[in-house]
Amino acid sequence: MSEAEDNIVNLPESDTPRGRAAVRLGEMLERRTREGVLWRREGERVRCVACAHRCRLRPGQRGACQVRFNQDGALRVPFGYVAGLAVDPIEKKPFYHVLPGSEALTFGMLGCNLHCAYCQNWLTSQALRDPDSGGRIQAVSPEQMVAAARRAGAGTVVSSYNEPLITAEWAAAVFDAALKENLLCAMVTNGNATPDALDFLQMRLSAVKVDLKSFRDASYRFLGGSLEAVTQTIQSLHARGIWVEVVTLLVPGFNDSDAELRDMARFIASVSANIPWHVTAFHPDYRMTRIHPTRPRDLLRAAALGEEAGLNFVYAGNLPGQVGEWENTRCPRCQKTLVRRAGFRVLECRLDKDGRCPECRGRVPGLWNETVPDSGAGPWKGRKPRLLRFDE
Repeated sequence: MSEAEDNIVNLPESDTPRGRAAVRLGEMLERRTREGVLWRREGERVRCVACAHRCRLRPGQRGACQVRFNQDGALRVPFGYVAGLAVDPIEKKPFYHVLPGSEALTFGMLGCNLHCAYCQNWLTSQALRDPDSGGRIQAVSPEQMVAAARRAGAGTVVSSYNEPLITAEWAAAVFDAALKENLLCAMVTNGNATPDALDFLQMRLSAVKVDLKSFRDASYRFLGGSLEAVTQTIQSLHARGIWVEVVTLLVPGFNDSDAELRDMARFIASVSANIPWHVTAFHPDYRMTRIHPTRPRDLLRAAALGEEAGLNFVYAGNLPGQVGEWENTRCPRCQKTLVRRAGFRVLECRLDKDGRCPECRGRVPGLWNETVPDSGAGPWKGRKPRLLRFDE
């Protein structure tokens, strides 16, 4: 995948209504760009290093993501807009070991470096590949977004909805503004990353959720990515001291065999038994509408395989009330329930300010906080979080 010219997808022909819509969107997005950081010049071409495709682009050519492009020998990248912006529970990302019960301001742009047929966010991720998505954008500044996060009482700012790696320069600008306000910064990514991108983002990130979509390279090639790139990203994020949670959307007939699930779980455990693994339910969407939704019993089967592989924290998601204790966080030492959840709602959190179990005093790995009251109202306004990270 290092020579990614075969992955570069051209815009549709402009002599059709669909093609004209895509071209208009592309032209609008070109006005919301600036020169990027994650690239280098190679003759008349530029090499983008934001993701593992490492596209080598001629002047006027777009990358596999469709939103990074060579203009007059420099790489232009998305900047100054959002296609999605919301404040919702951090458990929805999902992060279960990051400030439980808190709110997160989540933002996203347009485009993706993969083309998953079952994409749950295709309206934003596939906007330039699929004119039916009808992608829309809103101009905004990092400061405006951080002010909105503070007004909403959010403790975290999260880059998500599309693929954050391909809009890393914009995410960095938002994160820089957020860090000035003592907010955590996090990312929800498919993990098709490069060391260059992780180097660029490392000092800004506290947590990353990585999608592990399969453990078969042929399946990843079908989606437009690389299994090796994703596993290396998970290993590298953990080695860099960034909190990692892994999610696998369980797609019937695609990645849900016992053998493949065991391989995923064993790989995660080989990096750290304390990395949470979320197995979540697929619902028919986008171009994969004839496959039945994931059944509760299949989530339970996957969760049991994760526990069998030695993972301390396995969660079954997207089917609240149908997966028993697999929504909750239990102490790996004494097995007492520490965080009870119903879907994205935290019903009870028994962890103390140091992330300890009140029964056995064992520490639970994750990002917890001790807050110091100051001026202002609301759960985060006027408070200064001191973050505690425990692992291994």
